Amino acid sequence: MEKDDSINVLGEPLVICGTDPVTGFFRDGYCNTCAADQGSHTVCAVMTAEFLAFSKYLGNDLSTPRPEYGFVGLNPGDTWCLCASRFLQAHAEGCAPQVSLEATHKRALEIVPLDVLEKYASA
Repeated sequence: MEKDDSINVLGEPLVICGTDPVTGFFRDGYCNTCAADQGSHTVCAVMTAEFLAFSKYLGNDLSTPRPEYGFVGLNPGDTWCLCASRFLQAHAEGCAPQVSLEATHKRALEIVPLDVLEKYASA
């Protein structure tokens, strides 16, 4: 699996999204992607209780630890590389979390328009 170029939505080098817990399709802390990343785990988001409940409701429980997969579970305030389509869905439902534009991979723009991402840009 060869990674796509590590460029963010601003056209600059991608910065790290999160290491506690370690996030990303490659589990390297970055929202890097490649052709094998069918979910496009490219949006670096700051988890909220509202978003975590929304994701769990839709069948993707990100808050419950799954030690058998080495997954500690996410809490509000944790950063995580979300699937771009799930972020767009959360935006449509009014519960999208804040994002780090600097840590969001440019491939997210294939699914989420930049102006939408900018509405949730963290300070």
